[in-house]
Amino acid sequence: MLNEKQFCTFRLNDMLCGVEVGRVQEVLRYQRMTRIPLAPPTARGLINLRGQIVTAIDMRTRLGFPALPEGRRPMNVVLHPEAGGVSLLVDEIGDVLEVSNECYEQVPEHGKHDHDGVIEGVYKLDGELLHVLDTERAIQIA
Repeated sequence: MLNEKQFCTFRLNDMLCGVEVGRVQEVLRYQRMTRIPLAPPTARGLINLRGQIVTAIDMRTRLGFPALPEGRRPMNVVLHPEAGGVSLLVDEIGDVLEVSNECYEQVPEHGKHDHDGVIEGVYKLDGELLHVLDTERAIQIA
């Protein structure tokens, strides 16, 4: 058990991504957002989550992917309040996966500039890679 971690998984542009379960408060369907004037494109808006104001970060924009196709709405991966009241906007929510640390590889130094360093490493799964997000970098919107 000590050799394994659990990840809340989601899809971004057909890429399987994950955040450690302990960092996630909840996952939600699309929530109406209030636009933030003069904010960078990654800060899509503010969500009122039962009285808690949460900043919605567009992970497609953050990772340099094109916008969701017309008519599709993003889902929310709400991080614990210690992260500053942030929701990651993702394409679709996946399962909670438990993966062995033996399958983990850090992003090589020459690849750290891809996706602005938001991907900290990958787990090799059967036929697919689980891209682990560095949540501290992911929520930076400056």
